[in-house]
Amino acid sequence: MLLLLTLVVFLLFSVLPADPARLTCGKACTPAIIEANRERLGLNLPVWQQYWEFLKGIFVGRTYGSGTASFTCDAPCLGYSFKRGEEVTTLIKTAFPPTMWLALGAFILWITVGVSAGVYTALRRGRWQDKTIMGLSLVGYSLPSFFIGLLLLFFVIIKWQLLPFPSYVSPFEDPVQFFQTMLLPWIVLAILYAAFYTRLTRNQMLDTLGEDYIRTARAKGLPERTVIRKHGLRAGLTPIVTAAGLDLAGLLGGAIITEQIYSLPGLGSLAINSVVDADLPVIVGITLVTASFIIIANLIVDLLYAVIDPRVRLV
Repeated sequence: MLLLLTLVVFLLFSVLPADPARLTCGKACTPAIIEANRERLGLNLPVWQQYWEFLKGIFVGRTYGSGTASFTCDAPCLGYSFKRGEEVTTLIKTAFPPTMWLALGAFILWITVGVSAGVYTALRRGRWQDKTIMGLSLVGYSLPSFFIGLLLLFFVIIKWQLLPFPSYVSPFEDPVQFFQTMLLPWIVLAILYAAFYTRLTRNQMLDTLGEDYIRTARAKGLPERTVIRKHGLRAGLTPIVTAAGLDLAGLLGGAIITEQIYSLPGLGSLAINSVVDADLPVIVGITLVTASFIIIANLIVDLLYAVIDPRVRLV
């Protein structure tokens, strides 16, 4: 699947009408410079050979140019950005930590809040608690991320001055500033995703609690907490785990809007800047990384099915 992914992404960007060699040149470009850039990038080769060089670079690295003007891109080489003068892999490695912390923090928040609220509302079906939480989740699910992000930015940071303006630093360098910078982005994403997981968990719990084995467990005198946690929630976790894995993988590829609002130098911001600058090698690299996260997440989710639900285990 990953091999097919590299082929599709490479062919997709190779048929674009834009000339990558021309895009690496400034306004005062001459045909000779464009042709030299094309040779240096390897764009003068047949498409199949370009793909082979690209694929080989991921595993063993590759060399750009020839003679004294040549340079080596170490494996895993996802290309070279002549606009930024850096390897695409280096750019992605630099931009990945902010995106990773953003995704993991938001994931913990929305899973904790969403699943807990879903179980709580399922146990109080039809009551005012159920209606209130479901109404709030519908509002949260309907609001766009840029609206929630800008709203929190204006009130919490600008008007009430409860937090300083976002300025990302590593959590190992300054944990306090890191937490102050990441808190609002975490809340923005958690609001969006927790609303969905509340409704999803509630529906799964309502379906599960009506099963015969739940009534049997209660008839045997098992504590209600054990019935809910071990027999009810566990049986309904399969679609929740599936959605959670894919959502987390998607966020690891960059939360473009949230990163732009809070000035986080992550993969989302790198992707936006690359599109604006028409930096095709970086766009290809980010696309491959994001798609790889989703494929790997699918694999992990499939393996977790056997842990969550014994009925799918192989004998």
